[in-house]
Amino acid sequence: MAQKGVQLDQETFSCSICLDLLKDPVAIPCGHSYCMNCIKTHWDEEDQKKIHSCPQCRQTFTPRPVLMKNTMLADLVEELKKTGLQAAPADHCYAGPEDVACDVCTGRKLKAVKSCLVCLVSYCEKHLQPHYDVAPLKKHKLVDPSKKLQENICSRHDEVMKMFCRTDQQCICYLCSVDEHKGHDTVSAAAERTERQKKLGASRQNIQQRLHASKKSMKLLQQEVEAINRSADKTVEDSEKMFTELIRLMEKRRSDVKQQIRSQQKTEVSRVKELQEKLQQEITELKRKDAGLEQVSHIKNDTQFLQSHCLLSCLSESIELPSTKSRPLRYFEDVTAAVSELRDKLQDALSEKWPKILRTVTEVDALLSQQLRTREEFLQYACEITLDQNTAHPFLVFSKGNRKITTMANYHMLSIHTPPRFMNTFQVLSRQRLTGRCYWEVEWDAIVSIAVAYNNISRVGTYNECAFGHNDKSWALYWLCKYEFRHDDINTPIPGKSSFKVGVFLDHKAGILSFYNVDRDNENMTLLHRVQTTFTQPLYAGIGLLFSGGDNAELSKLK
Repeated sequence: MAQKGVQLDQETFSCSICLDLLKDPVAIPCGHSYCMNCIKTHWDEEDQKKIHSCPQCRQTFTPRPVLMKNTMLADLVEELKKTGLQAAPADHCYAGPEDVACDVCTGRKLKAVKSCLVCLVSYCEKHLQPHYDVAPLKKHKLVDPSKKLQENICSRHDEVMKMFCRTDQQCICYLCSVDEHKGHDTVSAAAERTERQKKLGASRQNIQQRLHASKKSMKLLQQEVEAINRSADKTVEDSEKMFTELIRLMEKRRSDVKQQIRSQQKTEVSRVKELQEKLQQEITELKRKDAGLEQVSHIKNDTQFLQSHCLLSCLSESIELPSTKSRPLRYFEDVTAAVSELRDKLQDALSEKWPKILRTVTEVDALLSQQLRTREEFLQYACEITLDQNTAHPFLVFSKGNRKITTMANYHMLSIHTPPRFMNTFQVLSRQRLTGRCYWEVEWDAIVSIAVAYNNISRVGTYNECAFGHNDKSWALYWLCKYEFRHDDINTPIPGKSSFKVGVFLDHKAGILSFYNVDRDNENMTLLHRVQTTFTQPLYAGIGLLFSGGDNAELSKLK
């Protein structure tokens, strides 16, 4: 009873906001008491509403009450601390909404410290004590507090599920083992736990090893990203400087040409104006003398005529006049022609060098693709590819979700005259367009061609127009008792034995197409042939067979 009184006293002097003993206690107008900081914080959050309330009784106050420390209540709390009553279970020992509560406690429940899988009850420290003292209870299985104890009860028989059915892979009770699971492979849950615990250890060890390897690879990839970024940033910076220098040089040359033209323009205009002034003076003089001669011509007296004529007949020396012949007024056109010639040469140089610059940039992407080594690395680019029946020769039949083709001697029921259908070759294209990076695998048991092609490859033309690898619209690896690579009707022999399974890697942007011999155990990959080119259209995967009833090829399922 004394202990109960202690708990009651402590609850009485606890703040209902922080659930701890009152600190700087204040009483608000409705009579409830709180820690000063707790009620201030609560009211600060209500300031926008301009109405302040009591967290317990919800009574509202307008305006906000002025808080004063309740000294008597503060003294009582201090006295409570001094008398040692705080040793009673602190409020934080009581179960909150997120805690597992003791199933035995009455009234306000304490937190459970253990749950019993036999009793299916959770206990606080006090009520758990019999499990440590009573011999039969010591055998019970105690675990950390759990709210999911009912999951251990069979919903059908209301019994604890202590058995495990290996046939159906589920926990069951004893009655289930003699009822609907009769005849199944059943063991005790503990035995199954022991067995799986061993496997769990091995699995965890394997996971830890893979995790370590993955983290190491992640670190290397991050370093590679940083190296790529550094290289790209440095290259952009350097190229910007060089282009800026080129632009600055062109600006300077443009300014020099402009200045030279203007200077020469000024000189030539001054020369012409000077000549104009001299001609103007001569014109004035000639007009004056002409007028004088006209007057002399009217003199009647011979002596006066002769005297006047002698004075006016002597003309000053004429200045040299420009040619009166028609000629084009061309002065700086040759400069324009020279600048035009320079422009054409620069454009030619850019046209010649620009593809090389772009190809160099693309080769960086190609280098990244060429760094792929293991099948696991290629599988990160695995594509789900299916074959398009509308492109297939009528002698081909489909299975395994349109991933497998087989030749047969009779036309199948699909329309054989559809324009997109191959008619002269036993070939088929994929439904999916291939862009970016893609990886797929093909298995076969006969002569086969494994290809990529543009969608506009001919379907009904001559053999060379339609057959994979015999034109410039397709690239193909052939197995004809030996490997051959074909493109644009050029054959390239490839050494090596076949495992009858080939992996194909395409990096459309980088212009890379690679073929790999894949071992049947899917462990080792051997490069057969790699193409570095430029793809101008989206590509489609292709498979072709040499007609022989029953021959087949299949796109492997990778995911």
